[in-house]
Amino acid sequence: MNILQLRSELRSGRTIFDLPLRVTFYARVSTDKDEQLNSLENQVQYYTELIQSRPSWTFIPGYIDEGLSGTTTKRRDSFLRMIRDAKAGRFDFIITKEISRFSRSTLDSIQYTQELLDHGVGVLFQNDNINTLDTDSEFRLVVMAGVAQDEVRKLSERLKFGFRQAIKNGRVLGSDTLWGYDKKNCVLTVNEAEAQVVRRIFDLYANRQMGIRRISQTLLDEGVTSRRGSAFNVLTIRHILCNPKYKGWYCAGKSQTVDYRSKRKVLLDESQWTMYPAPSIPAIVPEELWDRANALYRRRSQQMMAHQSAAAFHNRYPYSGKIICEEHGASFHRQVLKSKAGNREVWQCRVYRERGRAGCSAPQLHTAELDQIMARLFHHLTPNKQAVIDAVLTILQSVPDEHDYSQDLRRIKENLSALHAKKDRLLEMSIEGAISTAEFKQRNDGFNEQIRALEEKQSALQAEAAKDRQIPAQFEKIRTALEQELTRQEGISSAIVTTILDHIIVQKSSTKEVLHLNIHLKSGGPYRAVFDRRSSSFRFTPSL
Repeated sequence: MNILQLRSELRSGRTIFDLPLRVTFYARVSTDKDEQLNSLENQVQYYTELIQSRPSWTFIPGYIDEGLSGTTTKRRDSFLRMIRDAKAGRFDFIITKEISRFSRSTLDSIQYTQELLDHGVGVLFQNDNINTLDTDSEFRLVVMAGVAQDEVRKLSERLKFGFRQAIKNGRVLGSDTLWGYDKKNCVLTVNEAEAQVVRRIFDLYANRQMGIRRISQTLLDEGVTSRRGSAFNVLTIRHILCNPKYKGWYCAGKSQTVDYRSKRKVLLDESQWTMYPAPSIPAIVPEELWDRANALYRRRSQQMMAHQSAAAFHNRYPYSGKIICEEHGASFHRQVLKSKAGNREVWQCRVYRERGRAGCSAPQLHTAELDQIMARLFHHLTPNKQAVIDAVLTILQSVPDEHDYSQDLRRIKENLSALHAKKDRLLEMSIEGAISTAEFKQRNDGFNEQIRALEEKQSALQAEAAKDRQIPAQFEKIRTALEQELTRQEGISSAIVTTILDHIIVQKSSTKEVLHLNIHLKSGGPYRAVFDRRSSSFRFTPSL
């Protein structure tokens, strides 16, 4: 029978139990606790016996989801399989306990019951006394589903209120594994052994101007490890430096949940955070030191953003790190010499800068002269210039991709989904009284900390993946810039020098008047170059 025929039979006075239907059931519990599983077993037994006891009904094995939330249907495999089977015409009617077992989302409840009706399948929500085959069922379904959904919203608000009250009462919420502290019953005490490491990190960063990566390596060299025996990575050190708890302040509200059902969050601007000195949080570092470290962190972050990457920042000059003294193997450093005639940019061997002429005989190199030499060399290679361009691009494109960000991000997404599912189950356990408020809070805090760490890692990987997506466009820019050099009549751009130059070795035979250089290009060489400053003459030969 189709829906119209079924409804006609019901209007005639017959009940749903009198109609010849293929009937199945849907059962779900929100946790895998023994008492919940026993409830599930009872549900299965009850519906099996109920369906089989009706002579006019044909029993179809039911669909069961264990330990899954009703807030969303996305992770309920049996539920979704039931919907597919209904659309395939394998049964006519579904019995379930109540709307909250089916879904706590009004939208989901209406959507799925309507889809089922479109395929000739009705649903009986037994405890709510709603049969979707009844003509007034949709109105009553909206009301009851809205009640179920509102209960989740109210619980969420109650939890937020409880957290705010706990904060006012001096109880410290959040992770129980904060480095430098021991936490018991929402009370923080300083773990002096770990606190020494925290102070060490702030001292190295703020007082000794050491970068985060170098701090990580320094701690590793000193044998300092986390509680799990692993090294302090960059993210951990960054979290320590930026956490106001270490100066005795409470901080909350860094993110806001947009939708309690989807758990989607947005990060808030620092001006919107709730942050204030808290007597319940013992400081590990002075407030002045924390503020100074964070001012430095913001300044460095802005510099890094301005130069787009750490590599761009540290190699912002085309010859940085590429000029090497043959005598000492040391690199040349940039220096600007000021005079009445104007400023000159020169490069000096590090040993010469430290010890003077007695330490190194290598002459100063002028940037203007190096540009002239590179331009002459580049244009001397005119017959092979296109080959140079192609070779450079081939080298750049041949660099292997060390990270499969898509796989890493997929694993993080799966882990986040699993953690949110656990939070859903935990929430329902609290609602149903299966666990105490204290147990709920402890386990929920642990889940939140894991989610925070994964979200930080996710953001970092997404940033790296975004850089990788820009690589094809960058290659095209390089190609365009290189090809523009084909028409350049004189001089050479800094971008071209950066692109084609691998390194320059300043030979021991170099003097103040005559420079002897071995120039290594990314596409070939070395080329032995001799530059006479007195006559500005230049010659070079490929080295054998």
